[in-house]
Amino acid sequence: MLVEMLGTGDAAGCPKIGCGCAACRDALRGGRSRRARFSVLLRTGEGVVLIDTSPDLREQLLRARIPKVGAVLWTHAHYDHYGGLPELFRVQRRVRCYGTREMRDLVESTFSFMPLRFTTLEPFEEIELFGLRITPVPVHHPPLREPCGFVVIENDQKLVITGDTSIHIPQESLELMAEPKLLIADAIHPTLNFHKHMNATEALELAGMLGAERVLLTHLSHLYPPHEHAIKRYPLAHDGMCVALEATREESVQSQLDSYS
Repeated sequence: MLVEMLGTGDAAGCPKIGCGCAACRDALRGGRSRRARFSVLLRTGEGVVLIDTSPDLREQLLRARIPKVGAVLWTHAHYDHYGGLPELFRVQRRVRCYGTREMRDLVESTFSFMPLRFTTLEPFEEIELFGLRITPVPVHHPPLREPCGFVVIENDQKLVITGDTSIHIPQESLELMAEPKLLIADAIHPTLNFHKHMNATEALELAGMLGAERVLLTHLSHLYPPHEHAIKRYPLAHDGMCVALEATREESVQSQLDSYS
């Protein structure tokens, strides 16, 4: 499985409109602080799975040279995670979509003009797509009723995507998320506390709690230092970053944390 970070930004993206902070200036110069809204692409030999449809989806798919998406899965019903679905309209007919009941109600009412094939996901019920075993796990992202992350397994390789969440993830979800090769974790700010998102400290604590071999932080705001400075302290993902899961380095989270201290 090849994991490609199509977009690693939060709802505002980076550069944020009208902002002149150091990260936004770096983004405007074309640095790696430039972050589109969140989407992740999973490629296998059998097909392509897209996690969330960022409002920036058209440019993301063009850059990734993806002519067709095999299936779309959504983590939750917030615009920065579903708003780009119409970018597939007239490009791809009858898109295969997967999400919670809350997600289905929103998408079918908002994008009634699109011919969708929607399958409702149930918490902890595994589905199989293109050789991937995918399980939605409930997380905590108020006020939504049904936010979820995904546990993705190919052979003995395990990927966990938290989706947007606070650190208050249900215990049953944590048990299923344990010991991933790669954890892709929401970390909107380096240190500030948010009631519905993790900061970088909390995301790294979660990685340690789960026993993740590697962690990448995503859904990043413009409030981090410019990427080349921030990466010295935090394991940030960046737009266009690709990780071959079978090639993930055999290293403990603690050794990774030590390298950013």
